Amino acid sequence: MNLHELSPAPGSKKVRTRVGRGIGSGLGKTSGRGHKGQNSRSGGGVRTGFEGGQMPIYRRLPKRGFTNIFAKVFAEVNVAELNRFEDGATVDPVALIEIGILKNVHDGIRILGNGELTKKLTVIANGFTKSAEAKITAAGGKVEVI
Repeated sequence: MNLHELSPAPGSKKVRTRVGRGIGSGLGKTSGRGHKGQNSRSGGGVRTGFEGGQMPIYRRLPKRGFTNIFAKVFAEVNVAELNRFEDGATVDPVALIEIGILKNVHDGIRILGNGELTKKLTVIANGFTKSAEAKITAAGGKVEVI
């Protein structure tokens, strides 16, 4: 196969329907909008969530709770996922992203204690659960808080 022989899969490139191009096209005159009414006009139609004048659901339901804009979002990594590293490696945020365990660090990394750890690692993170800290040290590794 050569570059000039490539073509899109059949049916993957749908041709846009051109409306208002004569009575023989099947979408002439009113162009599929019907006769009169709000939706036949240019710029017509109703906004998202409009219920025909009835009080919309987002206004009928009570407000509830709040979002703390100062809350810190930590990327969470379980101890079992750290087995991907070689024995004696240093695990820090950059290493976790490079190996593909994390995509985004957010406000920091917190190591959770789910699973077992078989490797001796030096783990550098923003926080550890007590069980995670115990498992890392039990495997002969070290825990460092940033």
